[in-house]
Amino acid sequence: MHLKLLNMPLTVDEIMHHDISPLCAADIRDQLQKRFAYLSGGRGQDGSPVITFPDYPAFGDVPDQDFQNVMTYLTSIPSLQDAGIGFILVIDRRQDRWTSVKASILRIAASFPANLQLVLVLRPAGFFQRTLSELAFRFNRDDFKMKVPVIMLSSVPELHGYIDKSQLTEDLGGTLAYCHSRWLCHRTAIESFALLVKQTAQMLQAFGTELAETELPNDVQSTSSVLLAHTEKKDRAKEDMRLALVEGRRVLESIREPLGRGPEQSPNQDQLDSQSTVQRLLAQLNETEAAFDEFWAKHQQKLEQCLQLRHFEQDFREVKAALDVLAQKVTTFTDVGNSLAHVQHLLKDLASFEEKSSAAVQRARALSQEGERLIGHKHYAVDSIRPKCHELRHLCDQFAADLERRRGLLGKSLELHSLLEASMKWCDEGIYLLASQPVDKCQSQDGAEAALQELERFLETGAESKIQELSKIFQDYEPILTKDLLEHVQRVFQKQESVEEMFHRRQASLKKLAAKQTRPVQPVAPRPEALTKSPCPSPGIRRGSENHSSESSALRRGPYRRAKSEVSEGRQGRGSSTGDEESLAVLRRHVMKELLDTERVYVEELLCVLEGYAAEMDNPLMTHLISTGLQNKKDILFGNMEEIYHFHNRIFLRELENYTDCPELVGRCFLERMEEFQIYEKYCQNKPRSESLWRQCSDCPFFQECQKKLDHKLSLDSYLLKPVQRITKYQLLLKEMLKYSKSCEGAEDLQEALSSILGILKAVNDSMHLIAITGYEGNLSDLGRLLMQGSFSVWTDHKRGHAKVKDLARFKPMQRHLFLHEKAVLFCKRREENGEGYEKAPSYSYKQSLNMTAVGITENVKGDAKKFEIWYNAREEVYIIQAPTPEIKAAWVSEIRKVLTSQLQACREASQHRALEQSQSLPLPAPASTSPSKGSTRNIKKLEERKMDPLSLEGYGGSMPLPRAPEKGKDDVVTSSTSESSALSKKRFTLQSFAALKAQKGWSKTSHPSETPEDNDGWSSTEEPVNSSDAEEEGRVGPGKLVPGRYTVARLDEKGVPDALALRSGDEVELVQEGDEGLWCVRNLSSGTEGWVPAHSLSALLCQGGPTGCLSSPESSAGSAVLSPSSSCSESCTAAVADLRG
Repeated sequence: MHLKLLNMPLTVDEIMHHDISPLCAADIRDQLQKRFAYLSGGRGQDGSPVITFPDYPAFGDVPDQDFQNVMTYLTSIPSLQDAGIGFILVIDRRQDRWTSVKASILRIAASFPANLQLVLVLRPAGFFQRTLSELAFRFNRDDFKMKVPVIMLSSVPELHGYIDKSQLTEDLGGTLAYCHSRWLCHRTAIESFALLVKQTAQMLQAFGTELAETELPNDVQSTSSVLLAHTEKKDRAKEDMRLALVEGRRVLESIREPLGRGPEQSPNQDQLDSQSTVQRLLAQLNETEAAFDEFWAKHQQKLEQCLQLRHFEQDFREVKAALDVLAQKVTTFTDVGNSLAHVQHLLKDLASFEEKSSAAVQRARALSQEGERLIGHKHYAVDSIRPKCHELRHLCDQFAADLERRRGLLGKSLELHSLLEASMKWCDEGIYLLASQPVDKCQSQDGAEAALQELERFLETGAESKIQELSKIFQDYEPILTKDLLEHVQRVFQKQESVEEMFHRRQASLKKLAAKQTRPVQPVAPRPEALTKSPCPSPGIRRGSENHSSESSALRRGPYRRAKSEVSEGRQGRGSSTGDEESLAVLRRHVMKELLDTERVYVEELLCVLEGYAAEMDNPLMTHLISTGLQNKKDILFGNMEEIYHFHNRIFLRELENYTDCPELVGRCFLERMEEFQIYEKYCQNKPRSESLWRQCSDCPFFQECQKKLDHKLSLDSYLLKPVQRITKYQLLLKEMLKYSKSCEGAEDLQEALSSILGILKAVNDSMHLIAITGYEGNLSDLGRLLMQGSFSVWTDHKRGHAKVKDLARFKPMQRHLFLHEKAVLFCKRREENGEGYEKAPSYSYKQSLNMTAVGITENVKGDAKKFEIWYNAREEVYIIQAPTPEIKAAWVSEIRKVLTSQLQACREASQHRALEQSQSLPLPAPASTSPSKGSTRNIKKLEERKMDPLSLEGYGGSMPLPRAPEKGKDDVVTSSTSESSALSKKRFTLQSFAALKAQKGWSKTSHPSETPEDNDGWSSTEEPVNSSDAEEEGRVGPGKLVPGRYTVARLDEKGVPDALALRSGDEVELVQEGDEGLWCVRNLSSGTEGWVPAHSLSALLCQGGPTGCLSSPESSAGSAVLSPSSSCSESCTAAVADLRG
């Protein structure tokens, strides 16, 4: 094609016979339109082209350049052959003068660019001019010397003697039809077409070179881009060729048009040459188009094959990577299972893996077939495609072989575990049989023979179930015998041998009984004494009468209950401790089997939901089935189910299986993973949102399609409830296991695991209530852990509130739901339950909260054992709480007491730490040795016991020394515990937080008294400010009654107080130790100053001013650490003062 395209420009240049910058009619259109010379198309007798110079008066005014251009153009039109003969010039000057004729001839002779054959001149027609021309021409012939002769003609007829009339135009007396304007249009059109053909040829040549030099890309996208770009260029080139052909045909028709008007008009030679030129150009253009189409077809095929190759290579890389991943994953499948259910699960996983991988394998085989098809279609890259096809087939075959090998190993494992399960089942049934044979029936010969036959029949059934030869098992299943499995086989075989041995011993005993000759028994009437001594029938008689009914009922019950009844009967029959333990072991194994079986089913159901529903929500093929309300809400619908599945599948189930042979120790498994079980709290908290979303979208076609694929009878919501059901199932199984393991090693672990699971259930239940709180503006997590929650009746008694509200609140209780946190207690109003399912869960409207740092409690309220008080800010706000039961009240009081105790202890330790830093140089008071009374000894023992309790205050402060009273007041400290106990038994006790203590005025004693009351409603912390509201004695504290400790100054009496102390009302001071002459070392904790103060001054401060100046009592029903303004004098007496006064 390239040769044809290169030849085409030469044909185009032939039209003008100039290789370099040929003139075109369009370039000199104005000069040609002057018509001072034209090429009519006539020919001489020898075929010479005729150029006519018509009569043109302004010929002499034509510029030389214009004349030269016209001559050059006219001589370039005829063919090279005709131009080689030479041109005939016909100069018509009949209307001109001789001078003009002379000038014209001289101009033409000087600048004519081609060969001349003959010059014919029609001289002027006037007589004078004609005569003049003859004479002048004759005398000036040498001036007209030219290479050709110049003939002067006098008339037109003379011209016809040189040129035929048919070759002359009408103005020269000829018959040749010539229109200068039409000729000019034809020439312009022909030359434009020739130029168009030339440009088209050049464009095709450049495009062909570009296609030939284009390098094939190495990726799909680039190859597609190149193919698309080349196709677009090809289409443009084809369009240009089509337009050129249309233009050529139009020019050809315009040339042929005058010729078709009549037979009398025959075409001249120039017209024939023009027609031939256009036809030749059209033919070459058609030929070039055909050659280009052929070249393009080959180039397009190569590009398309390149694109196919790039697609094949890209698909090959993707498929090979997928097959490599699958092959790598198959190599990780090394587990052969540790139980029958596990092996079945592994086989199911293998089948699922094979089903999922089938798409990749099928794609690989299809790609291999596609490569073979490309090879069959003569693809240019056969050497690259064929090895890849072989590699794909090899990978597919290798993967199939690996799967088959894996399936064979699991089949062997399934066969072995089936045999082991059958052996275990046979052993268990044998134990049941031995346990169910009543001993009393076997005492007779017939009973012994019947029992013996029963044992023989059972032994016959074990031929297929038992492991016959251990060595043969090792030989047949060597490929799958891991260390653990080998140990398991040995344990099963040992158990089988033990059971067989038990049967053989039982057979030997029964054979002896069956072989005995029974002696006749003489019936003897029982004596009255015997009847009196044995009022109940003998066990043997009772068992004999009830045996049939009990056995039939045991058969009607399931194997689990049947085992229990059989064990019960066996226990009654034998009374053997060994038999009882075997029976309990069987029951434990049953519980363990149920735990494992249900755990595996649970894991499979979770996996089914995650793969069949959750994963499908991300499947693009299922997107059209998902409703708008369900889109992007997978986390809401399924919560953290995937996290739960991974925990049970990867960790918990495998660890449970390790306890198959020691089920009584399974509690340890639960304890080790108790923290992981917290994930259920998150799932349950999300459950209401999941339920709500399910109700909105339950009729979505997506769920119906997934359920249909999974072949589930139940809808998704039933499976979403599985985790909630499972966490509650564990405590039932643990209770059952604990019932049969009370004398076993792991009983304590089982009890602890049960308590922990119940605690998790409680935490889950509490959190479900907690998330239902509305209206609380803060973050509930900032309040600390939720300890308790429940509904109560609440009365309020706010001393600073409105009188009407106060009066109404006294008589009409409010129903409130209380949430006890570590840092606050929340009061909420329970709203009505509505909706369905989890929507029925109540909601709680937040009303108020009390900061635990300012809370106190009164444990007992007169008149109702279910009431207690919670008060706030020194009883400015008092809430009387009535619990549903006394037990609930006791639990709440105990929990609040723990919270306040921990807060108080933390504050006290901080204060003591600060005081210790401030008084490193002061000596501590030396402890006095006292002989405690009997009552105080008992209290000290109780105190020591509580030091061991991590929840009691004494346990926290156990390492701190207890300061005692000064030596000289020793006799007054020892009191009668009996009288004290009887007085304190009538009191109500309150507990207030340390922050509330510091808010009060007066001396707030926080030291340890030497004795602790015994009867204090379970609250015996001598460090806590507990006030008695029923105390009837009022006393003052004398100088000898002071003890080391901390106090708060109520008001200042400056007598005897050194200026260095700088005491102010409200300052907190510490009595460090008593010195000589009745002086006390006092440290001002507010200012850090110290000084010695007389004891009588301190006593005056303590006693003056009434109750507010006294020590705060460790017992107060008013709930205040110090006396409130409404407290009576009797309420100001402290337990420490009572101890001192005796």
